[in-house]
Amino acid sequence: MLGYYLELAIHSLRRNLVLTVLMVAAIGVGIGTCMMVLTTLVAMSGNPIPDKSAKLFVPLIDVWGPESRRGSAGANIGQQLPTQLTYRDATTLMRAQRAVRQTAMYAISLNVSPPGGAPFQALGRATYADFFTMFEVPFRNGTSWGRSEDDKHANVVVLSSKLAERVFPHDDPVGKLISLNARDYRVVGVIQPWTPTPKFYDLSTGAYSDTDDFYVPFTTAIDRQTQGSGSFWCNVLPASGWEGRLNSECVWLQFWVELPTAAAVRNFRSFLQGYAAQQRQLGRFHWPPRVELHDVMDWMVYNNVIPEEVRVNVLIGTGFLVVCLVNAVGLMLARFSSRSVELGLRRALGASRMDLFLQGLTETLVVGVLGGLLGLALTGVGLSGLRALLAVTSKDSAAGHLVALDAVMVLITMVVAVLVTVGAGLYPTLRASRIQPAWQLKAQ
Repeated sequence: MLGYYLELAIHSLRRNLVLTVLMVAAIGVGIGTCMMVLTTLVAMSGNPIPDKSAKLFVPLIDVWGPESRRGSAGANIGQQLPTQLTYRDATTLMRAQRAVRQTAMYAISLNVSPPGGAPFQALGRATYADFFTMFEVPFRNGTSWGRSEDDKHANVVVLSSKLAERVFPHDDPVGKLISLNARDYRVVGVIQPWTPTPKFYDLSTGAYSDTDDFYVPFTTAIDRQTQGSGSFWCNVLPASGWEGRLNSECVWLQFWVELPTAAAVRNFRSFLQGYAAQQRQLGRFHWPPRVELHDVMDWMVYNNVIPEEVRVNVLIGTGFLVVCLVNAVGLMLARFSSRSVELGLRRALGASRMDLFLQGLTETLVVGVLGGLLGLALTGVGLSGLRALLAVTSKDSAAGHLVALDAVMVLITMVVAVLVTVGAGLYPTLRASRIQPAWQLKAQ
């Protein structure tokens, strides 16, 4: 029977192409608009490291006090703590080794001098060896350096595959030397393309920015007084020079710890509170100690990674879809009303109400599939335009991959299109199935 209903549906839709095109267009435009903004929201709110997001934590310490969060009239303007650590606190936590793994880090920018080529600037990261294991960084060749290289302040580097292919296009770079800021570093590993979205481990350089081109030991970067390229916040201007930066209360370092169990989390939080209390006793702080510990997903909420504009756009897109569905319902009612004589004749010849209902539902299903295909095409076109716009206007050059339509979203688009169309068509179909054949035949 399904084949029969499908044949009737196609024949009926072809008889009045204008109404059919209008219904498909209404569904397609609504679906395309809604799915375009929904695709962006899903990409921006995804879990960047699902295997370990509940085990990785950011510790925060109130190093500026409550007065730093008050306006000129004494009004409270926010309760959030500084989202980075001072050099003093970060190195103290590293020496304490109270977590399974821990790393301090900051973004840097160095000049790369390829053999026989023109120098260029690359963005990288100064970090500790635990970074690669903590964040499950995949390696293509070689491996990361170890804690001994951290302790020795070694001249080693891990390259991204993009930078490795640019500097060593035909060779395996592992074991070779690369010049960074006129100093030689030995390449110990090359990572595979790795783009956690959002880039949760350092939101100061952009939640959707490119991942780093290279990684060097934190201790080596500090020895060489390598300036950071990320955010640097101070409540009081530091003393001049590199030592002034290191000894200041300016926050500029990211810090992560891996705590695999609830007991480990409790123990580290207690240690953090004890450390803050000790700093107050030493006279560094003059306010009650305050610390916080955030896991990955909580950290993204804490930093408002998903802009409010994106959520508003989803609501607008959903509202537009509802408007399109209301128009589609009106068109379906007009279509079935124009076929009342035909449907009355079918009832008089023995077709049941269920037969008419299933016939109308099949027509609605066909419209939903066609509308879904149109919506899918419009979604793809819209996302392509958005990618082009981001490439021109966005500071985060990698933001374009957020608006890619993957297989899952294709499937969701088609399912949503069919479901909302069938849902919108239930009332017109039910009304058409209740036509009284005697009235229609008498009118003729």
